[in-house]
Amino acid sequence: MFHSFFPQPKLFFSSLVVWTLLAITVWYSVGAGFGATIGMPPLPEGTNPPIGLGYFVTPDNVWFYLYFLICTVLFGAFWQVRAKDHPWTNWSIWGSAFIIFSTYFSVQVSLAINNWRRPFGDTLQNALQGTGNVTTQDFFDLMLIFCQIAFISVFVYVITRFFVSHYVFRWRTAMNNYYMSLWPRVRHIEGASQRVQEDTMRFASITEGLGVSLIDAVMTLIAFLPVLFALSGHIGPLPVIGEIPHALFWAAILWSTFGTVLLAGVGIKLPGLEFRNQRVEAAYRKELVYGEDDPTKAQPPTVRELFDNVRRNYFRLYFHYLYFNIARSFYLQADNLFVYFILVPTIVAGKITYGILQQILTAFGQVSSSFQYLVNSWSTIIELQSIHKRLKAFEAAIEGETLPSIDRQFIEAGGNEELAG
Repeated sequence: MFHSFFPQPKLFFSSLVVWTLLAITVWYSVGAGFGATIGMPPLPEGTNPPIGLGYFVTPDNVWFYLYFLICTVLFGAFWQVRAKDHPWTNWSIWGSAFIIFSTYFSVQVSLAINNWRRPFGDTLQNALQGTGNVTTQDFFDLMLIFCQIAFISVFVYVITRFFVSHYVFRWRTAMNNYYMSLWPRVRHIEGASQRVQEDTMRFASITEGLGVSLIDAVMTLIAFLPVLFALSGHIGPLPVIGEIPHALFWAAILWSTFGTVLLAGVGIKLPGLEFRNQRVEAAYRKELVYGEDDPTKAQPPTVRELFDNVRRNYFRLYFHYLYFNIARSFYLQADNLFVYFILVPTIVAGKITYGILQQILTAFGQVSSSFQYLVNSWSTIIELQSIHKRLKAFEAAIEGETLPSIDRQFIEAGGNEELAG
Protein backbone atom coordinates (compact mmCIF):
# COMPACT_ATOMS: atom_id res chain seq x y z
CA MET A 1 0.00 0.00 0.00
CA PHE A 2 2.70 2.47 0.98
CA HIS A 3 6.04 1.26 -0.33
CA SER A 4 4.61 1.15 -3.86
CA PHE A 5 4.12 4.95 -3.73
CA PHE A 6 6.40 6.31 -0.99
CA PRO A 7 10.16 5.63 -0.84
CA GLN A 8 11.06 3.53 2.22
CA PRO A 9 7.78 4.45 3.93
CA LYS A 10 8.77 3.69 7.53
CA LEU A 11 11.88 5.82 7.30
CA PHE A 12 10.16 8.42 5.13
CA PHE A 13 7.25 9.04 7.50
CA SER A 14 9.33 8.88 10.66
CA SER A 15 11.80 11.39 9.18
CA LEU A 16 8.87 13.56 8.08
CA VAL A 17 7.52 13.64 11.65
CA VAL A 18 10.94 14.48 13.09
CA TRP A 19 11.60 17.17 10.45
CA THR A 20 8.14 18.69 10.96
CA LEU A 21 8.55 18.85 14.74
CA LEU A 22 11.99 20.38 14.29
CA ALA A 23 10.66 22.97 11.83
CA ILE A 24 7.79 23.88 14.19
CA THR A 25 10.17 24.16 17.15
CA VAL A 26 12.54 26.42 15.23
CA TRP A 27 9.67 28.57 13.99
CA TYR A 28 8.15 29.19 17.42
CA SER A 29 11.52 29.63 19.15
CA VAL A 30 13.50 31.85 16.78
CA GLY A 31 12.05 31.51 13.25
CA ALA A 32 9.06 33.82 13.58
CA GLY A 33 11.15 36.52 15.22
CA PHE A 34 13.90 36.18 12.62
CA GLY A 35 11.50 37.64 10.05
CA ALA A 36 11.89 41.04 11.73
CA THR A 37 15.62 41.05 10.97
CA ILE A 38 14.96 40.68 7.24
CA GLY A 39 12.20 43.27 7.06
CA MET A 40 9.22 40.96 7.68
CA PRO A 41 8.19 41.63 11.30
CA PRO A 42 5.01 40.27 12.90
CA LEU A 43 2.13 42.60 13.62
CA PRO A 44 2.58 44.65 16.82
CA GLU A 45 0.91 43.06 19.84
CA GLY A 46 -2.68 44.22 20.22
CA THR A 47 -2.98 45.19 16.55
CA ASN A 48 -5.95 43.72 14.71
CA PRO A 49 -4.95 41.89 11.50
CA PRO A 50 -5.98 43.46 8.18
CA ILE A 51 -9.50 42.80 6.94
CA GLY A 52 -9.60 41.39 3.41
CA LEU A 53 -6.94 40.36 0.92
CA GLY A 54 -4.25 42.34 2.73
CA TYR A 55 -4.25 39.64 5.42
CA PHE A 56 -2.58 37.15 3.07
CA VAL A 57 0.38 39.40 2.28
CA THR A 58 1.26 40.77 5.70
CA PRO A 59 5.04 40.60 6.26
CA ASP A 60 4.80 37.79 8.83
CA ASN A 61 2.62 35.67 6.53
CA VAL A 62 4.98 36.19 3.58
CA TRP A 63 7.90 35.19 5.80
CA PHE A 64 6.07 32.00 6.81
CA TYR A 65 5.49 31.10 3.13
CA LEU A 66 9.23 31.45 2.53
CA TYR A 67 10.06 29.44 5.65
CA PHE A 68 7.72 26.64 4.57
CA LEU A 69 9.29 26.64 1.10
CA ILE A 70 12.83 26.42 2.52
CA CYS A 71 11.93 23.52 4.86
CA THR A 72 10.09 21.68 2.07
CA VAL A 73 12.92 22.04 -0.45
CA LEU A 74 15.52 20.79 2.05
CA PHE A 75 13.45 17.74 3.01
CA GLY A 76 12.31 16.99 -0.54
CA ALA A 77 15.80 17.35 -2.04
CA PHE A 78 17.21 14.90 0.52
CA TRP A 79 14.63 12.25 -0.36
CA GLN A 80 14.83 13.00 -4.07
CA VAL A 81 18.54 12.08 -3.96
CA ARG A 82 18.11 9.15 -1.57
CA ALA A 83 15.24 7.59 -3.58
CA LYS A 84 16.27 8.65 -7.07
CA ASP A 85 15.26 5.27 -8.53
CA HIS A 86 11.74 5.32 -7.06
CA PRO A 87 9.23 5.99 -9.87
CA TRP A 88 6.71 7.98 -7.80
CA THR A 89 8.84 10.49 -5.85
CA ASN A 90 7.55 13.51 -7.77
CA TRP A 91 4.02 12.76 -6.64
CA SER A 92 4.67 11.27 -3.20
CA ILE A 93 7.15 13.97 -2.08
CA TRP A 94 6.39 17.18 -3.95
CA GLY A 95 2.71 16.37 -4.41
CA SER A 96 2.33 15.81 -0.67
CA ALA A 97 4.06 19.13 0.04
CA PHE A 98 1.70 20.97 -2.30
CA ILE A 99 -1.36 19.41 -0.63
CA ILE A 100 -0.09 20.38 2.81
CA PHE A 101 0.57 23.98 1.77
CA SER A 102 -2.74 24.39 -0.09
CA THR A 103 -4.58 23.00 2.93
CA TYR A 104 -2.71 25.42 5.18
CA PHE A 105 -3.64 28.29 2.88
CA SER A 106 -7.30 27.29 2.95
CA VAL A 107 -7.13 27.51 6.74
CA GLN A 108 -5.66 31.00 6.34
CA VAL A 109 -8.73 31.85 4.27
CA SER A 110 -10.89 30.70 7.18
CA LEU A 111 -8.89 32.97 9.49
CA ALA A 112 -9.40 35.89 7.10
CA ILE A 113 -13.15 35.29 7.16
CA ASN A 114 -13.10 35.08 10.96
CA ASN A 115 -11.26 38.42 11.12
CA TRP A 116 -14.02 39.86 8.93
CA ARG A 117 -16.78 38.66 11.26
CA ARG A 118 -16.01 41.15 14.04
CA PRO A 119 -16.44 44.40 12.07
CA PHE A 120 -19.42 43.00 10.20
CA GLY A 121 -21.09 41.75 13.40
CA ASP A 122 -20.44 45.01 15.24
CA THR A 123 -21.73 47.04 12.28
CA LEU A 124 -24.85 44.89 12.20
CA GLN A 125 -25.37 45.29 15.96
CA ASN A 126 -24.97 49.08 15.78
CA ALA A 127 -27.40 49.29 12.88
CA LEU A 128 -30.05 47.18 14.65
CA GLN A 129 -29.71 49.18 17.86
CA GLY A 130 -29.74 52.51 16.02
CA THR A 131 -26.44 53.55 17.56
CA GLY A 132 -23.52 55.01 15.63
CA ASN A 133 -23.47 56.37 12.11
CA VAL A 134 -23.93 53.17 10.10
CA THR A 135 -24.58 53.69 6.39
CA THR A 136 -25.53 51.34 3.59
CA GLN A 137 -22.07 51.90 2.12
CA ASP A 138 -20.52 50.44 5.28
CA PHE A 139 -22.37 47.19 4.68
CA PHE A 140 -21.61 47.13 0.95
CA ASP A 141 -17.90 47.69 1.62
CA LEU A 142 -17.80 44.79 4.08
CA MET A 143 -19.75 42.56 1.70
CA LEU A 144 -17.30 43.36 -1.10
CA ILE A 145 -14.42 42.37 1.15
CA PHE A 146 -16.17 39.08 1.92
CA CYS A 147 -16.68 38.41 -1.79
CA GLN A 148 -12.95 38.89 -2.39
CA ILE A 149 -12.07 36.40 0.35
CA ALA A 150 -14.76 33.99 -0.85
CA PHE A 151 -13.31 34.07 -4.38
CA ILE A 152 -9.90 33.08 -3.00
CA SER A 153 -11.59 30.33 -0.96
CA VAL A 154 -13.36 28.87 -3.99
CA PHE A 155 -10.20 29.02 -6.11
CA VAL A 156 -8.03 27.27 -3.49
CA TYR A 157 -10.71 24.64 -2.81
CA VAL A 158 -11.20 23.75 -6.48
CA ILE A 159 -7.47 23.58 -7.25
CA THR A 160 -6.76 21.50 -4.14
CA ARG A 161 -9.54 18.99 -4.80
CA PHE A 162 -8.53 18.66 -8.46
CA PHE A 163 -4.90 18.04 -7.56
CA VAL A 164 -5.73 15.64 -4.70
CA SER A 165 -7.92 13.56 -7.02
CA HIS A 166 -5.01 13.11 -9.42
CA TYR A 167 -2.61 12.49 -6.53
CA VAL A 168 -4.74 9.72 -5.06
CA PHE A 169 -5.30 8.07 -8.44
CA ARG A 170 -1.51 7.99 -8.91
CA TRP A 171 -1.32 6.25 -5.55
CA ARG A 172 -3.89 3.72 -6.71
CA THR A 173 -1.91 3.27 -9.96
CA ALA A 174 1.25 2.56 -7.95
CA MET A 175 -0.55 -0.08 -5.86
CA ASN A 176 -2.18 -1.61 -8.93
CA ASN A 177 1.15 -1.81 -10.80
CA TYR A 178 2.85 -3.40 -7.82
CA TYR A 179 0.18 -6.05 -7.25
CA MET A 180 -0.15 -6.85 -10.96
CA SER A 181 3.61 -7.30 -11.26
CA LEU A 182 3.14 -10.18 -8.81
CA TRP A 183 -0.10 -11.49 -10.31
CA PRO A 184 1.22 -15.02 -11.09
CA ARG A 185 2.02 -15.36 -7.36
CA VAL A 186 -1.18 -13.80 -6.02
CA ARG A 187 -3.90 -14.98 -8.40
CA HIS A 188 -4.67 -18.00 -6.18
CA ILE A 189 -5.03 -15.93 -2.98
CA GLU A 190 -8.61 -15.66 -1.78
CA GLY A 191 -10.29 -12.60 -3.26
CA ALA A 192 -7.20 -11.56 -5.24
CA SER A 193 -9.17 -9.87 -8.01
CA GLN A 194 -11.33 -7.94 -5.55
CA ARG A 195 -8.33 -6.79 -3.55
CA VAL A 196 -6.44 -5.57 -6.60
CA GLN A 197 -9.41 -3.85 -8.24
CA GLU A 198 -11.97 -2.90 -5.61
CA ASP A 199 -9.91 -2.57 -2.42
CA THR A 200 -7.24 -0.41 -4.04
CA MET A 201 -9.97 1.77 -5.56
CA ARG A 202 -11.79 2.15 -2.23
CA PHE A 203 -8.52 2.69 -0.36
CA ALA A 204 -7.64 5.51 -2.76
CA SER A 205 -11.06 7.17 -2.69
CA ILE A 206 -11.38 7.04 1.11
CA THR A 207 -7.82 8.27 1.57
CA GLU A 208 -8.62 11.24 -0.66
CA GLY A 209 -11.32 12.53 1.67
CA LEU A 210 -9.97 11.28 4.97
CA GLY A 211 -6.35 12.32 4.38
CA VAL A 212 -7.15 15.86 3.33
CA SER A 213 -9.57 16.19 6.26
CA LEU A 214 -6.85 15.09 8.67
CA ILE A 215 -4.34 17.61 7.29
CA ASP A 216 -7.03 20.30 7.42
CA ALA A 217 -7.84 19.42 11.04
CA VAL A 218 -4.17 19.68 12.09
CA MET A 219 -3.66 22.95 10.20
CA THR A 220 -6.87 24.38 11.65
CA LEU A 221 -5.70 23.60 15.17
CA ILE A 222 -2.35 25.27 14.55
CA ALA A 223 -4.06 28.37 13.15
CA PHE A 224 -7.11 28.74 15.42
CA LEU A 225 -5.77 27.68 18.83
CA PRO A 226 -3.85 30.98 19.24
CA VAL A 227 -6.99 32.86 18.14
CA LEU A 228 -9.10 31.02 20.70
CA PHE A 229 -6.41 31.61 23.31
CA ALA A 230 -6.54 35.36 22.64
CA LEU A 231 -10.34 35.50 22.53
CA SER A 232 -10.47 33.85 25.97
CA GLY A 233 -9.50 37.24 27.37
CA HIS A 234 -13.05 38.44 26.70
CA ILE A 235 -14.65 35.61 28.69
CA GLY A 236 -15.89 35.97 32.24
CA PRO A 237 -16.44 33.20 34.80
CA LEU A 238 -17.72 29.81 33.62
CA PRO A 239 -20.97 28.33 34.90
CA VAL A 240 -20.48 26.23 38.08
CA ILE A 241 -16.66 26.27 37.81
CA GLY A 242 -16.00 30.01 37.98
CA GLU A 243 -12.93 31.88 36.75
CA ILE A 244 -10.38 29.92 34.72
CA PRO A 245 -7.54 31.52 32.73
CA HIS A 246 -8.02 31.03 28.99
CA ALA A 247 -11.29 29.22 29.61
CA LEU A 248 -12.30 28.83 25.94
CA PHE A 249 -8.99 27.23 25.07
CA TRP A 250 -9.20 24.56 27.77
CA ALA A 251 -12.93 23.99 27.34
CA ALA A 252 -12.47 23.19 23.62
CA ILE A 253 -9.64 20.74 24.33
CA LEU A 254 -11.36 18.92 27.21
CA TRP A 255 -14.77 18.71 25.52
CA SER A 256 -13.33 17.39 22.26
CA THR A 257 -11.06 14.91 24.04
CA PHE A 258 -14.07 13.60 25.95
CA GLY A 259 -16.02 13.05 22.72
CA THR A 260 -13.12 11.35 20.98
CA VAL A 261 -12.42 8.95 23.87
CA LEU A 262 -16.14 8.23 24.28
CA LEU A 263 -16.76 7.25 20.67
CA ALA A 264 -13.48 5.42 20.25
CA GLY A 265 -14.45 3.24 23.21
CA VAL A 266 -18.05 2.74 22.09
CA GLY A 267 -17.03 1.86 18.52
CA ILE A 268 -14.07 -0.38 19.32
CA LYS A 269 -15.70 -3.51 17.84
CA LEU A 270 -16.72 -1.95 14.52
CA PRO A 271 -13.44 -2.24 12.53
CA GLY A 272 -13.26 -6.00 13.02
CA LEU A 273 -16.93 -6.42 12.06
CA GLU A 274 -16.47 -4.34 8.93
CA PHE A 275 -13.48 -6.50 8.00
CA ARG A 276 -15.45 -9.71 8.50
CA ASN A 277 -18.22 -8.19 6.43
CA GLN A 278 -15.81 -7.89 3.51
CA ARG A 279 -14.78 -11.54 3.97
CA VAL A 280 -18.27 -13.02 3.96
CA GLU A 281 -19.32 -10.84 1.03
CA ALA A 282 -16.22 -11.96 -0.90
CA ALA A 283 -16.93 -15.64 -0.19
CA TYR A 284 -20.54 -15.26 -1.34
CA ARG A 285 -19.56 -13.36 -4.49
CA LYS A 286 -16.79 -15.84 -5.32
CA GLU A 287 -19.19 -18.82 -5.22
CA LEU A 288 -21.64 -17.00 -7.51
CA VAL A 289 -18.84 -16.19 -9.97
CA TYR A 290 -17.79 -19.84 -10.05
CA GLY A 291 -21.40 -20.79 -10.65
CA GLU A 292 -21.47 -18.75 -13.86
CA ASP A 293 -19.11 -21.26 -15.53
CA ASP A 294 -19.44 -24.42 -13.45
CA PRO A 295 -22.95 -25.91 -13.00
CA THR A 296 -21.77 -27.83 -9.92
CA LYS A 297 -21.04 -24.57 -8.12
CA ALA A 298 -23.48 -22.11 -6.49
CA GLN A 299 -25.90 -24.86 -5.51
CA PRO A 300 -28.83 -23.75 -3.32
CA PRO A 301 -27.55 -25.28 -0.03
CA THR A 302 -24.10 -23.71 -0.45
CA VAL A 303 -25.47 -20.34 -1.52
CA ARG A 304 -27.95 -20.40 1.36
CA GLU A 305 -25.21 -21.09 3.89
CA LEU A 306 -22.96 -18.36 2.49
CA PHE A 307 -25.79 -15.83 2.46
CA ASP A 308 -26.70 -16.77 6.03
CA ASN A 309 -23.14 -15.81 6.98
CA VAL A 310 -23.68 -12.45 5.26
CA ARG A 311 -26.98 -11.93 7.06
CA ARG A 312 -25.56 -12.81 10.50
CA ASN A 313 -22.65 -10.44 10.12
CA TYR A 314 -24.86 -7.57 8.90
CA PHE A 315 -27.29 -8.03 11.78
CA ARG A 316 -24.38 -8.08 14.23
CA LEU A 317 -23.04 -4.90 12.57
CA TYR A 318 -26.44 -3.19 12.76
CA PHE A 319 -26.63 -3.91 16.49
CA HIS A 320 -23.21 -2.45 17.25
CA TYR A 321 -23.90 0.60 15.08
CA LEU A 322 -27.15 1.09 17.01
CA TYR A 323 -25.51 1.99 20.31
CA PHE A 324 -22.59 3.70 18.53
CA ASN A 325 -24.99 6.05 16.71
CA ILE A 326 -26.91 6.71 19.94
CA ALA A 327 -23.72 7.84 21.68
CA ARG A 328 -22.52 9.83 18.64
CA SER A 329 -25.87 11.60 18.14
CA PHE A 330 -26.22 12.58 21.80
CA TYR A 331 -22.69 13.95 21.86
CA LEU A 332 -23.10 15.98 18.65
CA GLN A 333 -26.43 17.41 19.84
CA ALA A 334 -24.86 18.42 23.15
CA ASP A 335 -21.98 19.95 21.19
CA ASN A 336 -24.42 22.43 19.58
CA LEU A 337 -25.16 23.98 22.98
CA PHE A 338 -21.85 23.53 24.80
CA VAL A 339 -20.19 26.78 23.72
CA TYR A 340 -23.34 28.80 24.48
CA PHE A 341 -23.51 27.12 27.90
CA ILE A 342 -20.03 28.27 28.88
CA LEU A 343 -20.69 31.76 27.46
CA VAL A 344 -23.96 32.41 29.33
CA PRO A 345 -22.42 34.44 32.22
CA THR A 346 -20.34 36.49 29.77
CA ILE A 347 -23.32 37.22 27.50
CA VAL A 348 -25.59 38.15 30.42
CA ALA A 349 -22.90 40.48 31.80
CA GLY A 350 -22.68 42.22 28.40
CA LYS A 351 -18.90 41.80 28.21
CA ILE A 352 -18.78 41.04 24.49
CA THR A 353 -20.26 42.51 21.33
CA TYR A 354 -22.09 40.57 18.67
CA GLY A 355 -19.03 40.70 16.43
CA ILE A 356 -16.77 39.18 19.10
CA LEU A 357 -19.43 36.53 19.79
CA GLN A 358 -19.36 35.56 16.12
CA GLN A 359 -15.58 35.29 16.21
CA ILE A 360 -15.72 33.14 19.35
CA LEU A 361 -18.37 30.82 17.89
CA THR A 362 -16.39 30.37 14.68
CA ALA A 363 -13.00 29.86 16.37
CA PHE A 364 -14.44 27.49 18.98
CA GLY A 365 -16.28 25.55 16.29
CA GLN A 366 -13.13 25.26 14.17
CA VAL A 367 -11.00 24.06 17.08
CA SER A 368 -13.57 21.65 18.50
CA SER A 369 -14.39 20.17 15.07
CA SER A 370 -10.66 19.66 14.45
CA PHE A 371 -10.24 17.89 17.78
CA GLN A 372 -13.37 15.89 16.93
CA TYR A 373 -11.83 14.59 13.71
CA LEU A 374 -12.16 11.01 14.93
CA VAL A 375 -15.74 11.65 16.06
CA ASN A 376 -16.86 13.05 12.74
CA SER A 377 -14.91 10.57 10.61
CA TRP A 378 -15.20 7.44 12.71
CA SER A 379 -17.47 5.51 10.33
CA THR A 380 -15.17 6.26 7.39
CA ILE A 381 -12.09 5.38 9.43
CA ILE A 382 -13.68 2.05 10.29
CA GLU A 383 -14.25 1.32 6.61
CA LEU A 384 -10.65 2.29 5.80
CA GLN A 385 -9.38 0.06 8.59
CA SER A 386 -11.26 -2.92 7.18
CA ILE A 387 -9.77 -2.30 3.72
CA HIS A 388 -6.32 -1.86 5.25
CA LYS A 389 -6.70 -5.20 7.04
CA ARG A 390 -7.60 -6.93 3.78
CA LEU A 391 -4.67 -5.46 1.89
CA LYS A 392 -2.29 -6.23 4.77
CA ALA A 393 -3.44 -9.85 4.70
CA PHE A 394 -3.00 -9.84 0.92
CA GLU A 395 0.56 -8.56 1.20
CA ALA A 396 1.32 -11.06 3.98
CA ALA A 397 0.21 -13.86 1.66
CA ILE A 398 2.38 -12.42 -1.13
CA GLU A 399 5.47 -12.35 1.09
CA GLY A 400 4.75 -15.72 2.67
CA GLU A 401 4.42 -14.14 6.12
CA THR A 402 2.10 -15.14 8.94
CA LEU A 403 -1.44 -13.93 8.30
CA PRO A 404 -3.03 -11.46 10.74
CA SER A 405 -4.95 -13.12 13.58
CA ILE A 406 -8.35 -12.15 12.20
CA ASP A 407 -7.55 -13.90 8.90
CA ARG A 408 -6.36 -17.00 10.71
CA GLN A 409 -9.59 -17.08 12.71
CA PHE A 410 -11.59 -16.94 9.48
CA ILE A 411 -9.58 -19.73 7.84
CA GLU A 412 -9.68 -21.97 10.93
CA ALA A 413 -13.45 -21.50 11.07
CA GLY A 414 -13.75 -22.55 7.43
CA GLY A 415 -15.27 -19.22 6.42
CA ASN A 416 -18.08 -19.50 8.98
CA GLU A 417 -18.34 -16.05 10.53
CA GLU A 418 -20.56 -17.30 13.33
CA LEU A 419 -17.60 -19.37 14.55
CA ALA A 420 -15.03 -16.73 13.63
CA GLY A 421 -16.87 -14.00 15.50
